[in-house]
Formats: sequence, structure tokens, C-alpha cells
Amino acid sequence: MGINNTLKALADPIRREILNMLKSGRMSAGDISEKFPVTGASVSRHLSVLKDADLIRDTREGKYIYYELNASVLEEIMLWISDLKGENNND
Repeated sequence: MGINNTLKALADPIRREILNMLKSGRMSAGDISEKFPVTGASVSRHLSVLKDADLIRDTREGKYIYYELNASVLEEIMLWISDLKGENNND
């Protein structure tokens, strides 16, 4: 896991909102873009950053690209944060 890429991806509020949207299930790039007052190119860049951080996955179906959450990376981040806090599951 590239923690720097992950933290960079999580630092932006639009990217965090995209992750929140994907909690409910996969969405097309167009559906995601509709939710934000920025250009489609801007949303595409946000999706690229999230994908590079391995926080989301994409699947092409015909002319559409669908995005979904990659929960395994989020679980790794949660474990890392728990470790930083000193939380130990072995107690």
C-alpha cells in the first residue's frame, strides 16, 4: 500500500464524497459527475487519483465505466490508524 498516495487521495473533500457515494454500490462515471459542480474532466481526475491510490476499482461495460469501492485498502488504513492510536486487539 502506498500510504502517501492514499492520504493524498483522502485529503480532498470531493474525493472523500466520491468514496461516500460508492459505499452504496458501484456507479458510472457519468452518475458520479452529475453530483458535483465541477467539470467532467475534474471528476475524471479525482477518479484517477482514487484509482491510483487503489481506493476504487473500475470496470468497463460497453461504453460506460463503473467504479466501486476497494474496501481492502480502507481496512489497511484503519488498521494503521488503530496501531498509531495504540489500540491493540490482543488485549
